[in-house]
Amino acid sequence: MAAGKLYIVPTPVGNLSDMTPRAIEVLRQVDLILAEDTRTSSPLLRHFGITTHMESHHKFNEHTATAAVVERLKAGEVVALISDAGTPAISDPGFMLSRACRQEGIEVETLPGATAFVPALVNSGLPCERFAFEGFLPVKKGRATRLEELATEQRTIIFYESPLRLVKTLSQLAEAFGSDRPASVSREISKLHNTTVNGTLAELTAHFTAEPPRGEIVIVVEGFKPAPAAKHDKYARFKNANNITTNIID
Repeated sequence: MAAGKLYIVPTPVGNLSDMTPRAIEVLRQVDLILAEDTRTSSPLLRHFGITTHMESHHKFNEHTATAAVVERLKAGEVVALISDAGTPAISDPGFMLSRACRQEGIEVETLPGATAFVPALVNSGLPCERFAFEGFLPVKKGRATRLEELATEQRTIIFYESPLRLVKTLSQLAEAFGSDRPASVSREISKLHNTTVNGTLAELTAHFTAEPPRGEIVIVVEGFKPAPAAKHDKYARFKNANNITTNIID
């Protein structure tokens, strides 16, 4: 029997109209949908008239569930993986299953679609031709060390954060990177109250201290800019006290 196939299917991060026709078609046709949270995904599937059987696949069970899913794929089933919002495996479950399928020679196809950090990066007005995606920082252990490592990262840096930790994180970024480092905070990407606030890390800390945010958060921080190297004047030793260059042959 031919092996099945795994589809990794992005779902909207906000506006349901961001769901692509192809994503809907795939979810209708597969044998099984693996969802990060079936309670979250059920309204989405109902909205698009998708009745495919759905099971849970999340960070708490993926270590034990991956092998069983691979066996089903090897038996010929076609499976789709979705997360609560955005593209699976981007700060969501999915990497382990995708890797296991590749190791077993099972075809994996990831559909293009929604992910929160791309619109946040472009909205920020910060350089976006080269960037470093960090996702969620460690909550406790290793957090200070990671911030110290990133302080001299020259590419634009992208973080995910919860609204409850935003002010603390902005304050820590300001301490590690410098309070005057330009940054932006985007929230509720693609939703009704989608907003992006720009400023220095100090200004953003003050803003969100006064106005606590709601919704999912993306922080974009400008990369470190090294001080320009001092220019060496090769004629300096020939200049007299009146700063006049002597005629020489170089």
